[in-house]
Amino acid sequence: MKSGTHTAALLAAAIIVGCTNSSSQTVTVPLNATPRNGGQIANTTLAVQGNETAFSFVVSGVPSGTLRPLNLYTFINKGSCERPGSVAYAMNDRINTNRISATRGWTYSRSAPVALSELLSGGYYLVVRTTPADGNVDIFCGDIKPETR
Repeated sequence: MKSGTHTAALLAAAIIVGCTNSSSQTVTVPLNATPRNGGQIANTTLAVQGNETAFSFVVSGVPSGTLRPLNLYTFINKGSCERPGSVAYAMNDRINTNRISATRGWTYSRSAPVALSELLSGGYYLVVRTTPADGNVDIFCGDIKPETR
């Protein structure tokens, strides 16, 4: 289980870096694994990028049998993980990821044509999904909301 320990430490470090930024221009959103991806963890840090929002994802794992190299679809939807709604923004102009060396996990970045302040106003959530070749399965979900300090 050393791989899991390393992954947990890596993700904790990513969360700490995102949370310790004194600027209100970044927010870290924890992503909860769906039942199809149980035991995995992920997060994303959202940052202001002009009139857009930049996303930096860290994902610990995906369902076994998922094809490599890993490609993931990412969406901003209206609603919440508990009360799903329609797609507001698809961030799928690129679907590639980068393997984290010496650990089990991936990172990737995306951007959306919406201001961070709009996303934080409420009513949005993130979905990470496998490709159609991997079953088009939702594997992570996270509500976008301001961090409480």
